Amino acid sequence: MIKPIFASLLALLLPLTVQANSCDALGEAIPDIKLVKVVEGLDSPVTITHANDGSGRLFVVEQEGRIREINNDQLVKQPFLDIHDRVVDGGERGLLGLAFHPNFKANGQFYVNYTTELNDQLYTVVSEFQVITGLAKPGSERILLTVSQPWGNHNGGQLAFGPDGYLYIAMGDGGAGDDPHNNGQKLDTLLGSILRIDVDRQPGKNEYAIPIDNPFITTTNARPEIWAYGLRNPWRFSFDRKNGDLYAADVGQDEVEEINIINKGLNYGWRVMEGPICTPGVDPNCDKHGYTYPIYSYDHEIGASITGGYVYRGQQFPELCGVYIYGDFVSQAIWGLRYKDGEVVAQKTLFEPQSLLSLAIDYFDDDGLLISTFGEDEAGEIYVAAYQSGRIYRISKK
Repeated sequence: MIKPIFASLLALLLPLTVQANSCDALGEAIPDIKLVKVVEGLDSPVTITHANDGSGRLFVVEQEGRIREINNDQLVKQPFLDIHDRVVDGGERGLLGLAFHPNFKANGQFYVNYTTELNDQLYTVVSEFQVITGLAKPGSERILLTVSQPWGNHNGGQLAFGPDGYLYIAMGDGGAGDDPHNNGQKLDTLLGSILRIDVDRQPGKNEYAIPIDNPFITTTNARPEIWAYGLRNPWRFSFDRKNGDLYAADVGQDEVEEINIINKGLNYGWRVMEGPICTPGVDPNCDKHGYTYPIYSYDHEIGASITGGYVYRGQQFPELCGVYIYGDFVSQAIWGLRYKDGEVVAQKTLFEPQSLLSLAIDYFDDDGLLISTFGEDEAGEIYVAAYQSGRIYRISKK
């Protein structure tokens, strides 16, 4: 990683650093996949990631407040980190995000996103923790950011370091329905946005710095942490490790689920827009000008709660290279799309349970997929978590 003293300046001058060993798309066709079970026995998994430390380990966040380790396709019994004593979980609350510092192998730093409660007020907390002599220390917490949450839903929760070395944070609109405080369209709140901060500098009494090229750093009354806004609940986002594109799946309300390519300073429309349409419960005849539309969306006849995924850049499945894989928590389906030159050029259903969107008696059976998250290992292979059954699957050739 670029040394912190030069990071902000060089971010303006250098292109994003992306991984050179990423595979290239072989064409527009999207192949079939199968799901191969890796482990089971997890409790409500919501994040899968890796430490990029050469160990090959996967880390899985359990919503109640624990991080579990998978080593050589075996679930390690001892939690990597246990902070359930400070986490409020249930519904859309809990320990929701995990990101390892780009220089984790040397500095042992990693970051989490969780909800907590103080004096009957709910907060989102983004904190740094430290690994010391091989163990994550619960007492090493350094709180970077706290954000008051007016309701218990739409907490976002995703954390990821971009190719530029900065930490990106997904914040939902604060909850309820139709975004009653209009947080998605406000720049004076961190809600309804994707944030971008520099964790390697702590100027003055601050716990982080603002990258000097953040878009609203000179805008009056705007929060300088904001990278993009107009989002409802960007539950999961990811960077394409080949070109640095930031894909964010924004969970819709009553009509539409959407996938966005997030770019600096853009307004993605919520609460005025739900995907490409005017939000019915706010103003069905809204002015659509000035908003950035999703690259792809689907209505609630297909699915009702999108789970964002990853662009496949692994080596084991060359035919899948360049395909963005995503799913839906409600319909339990998995899809793939190719995005090229500003448009989706291919789209395919990759997995679809027989009882799509039915509320059959087995809907919440342990064998249901209930896709809470996707994840990526060091080599670029993609995994999917089944929330109810606590299983992790690897996406493989059919």
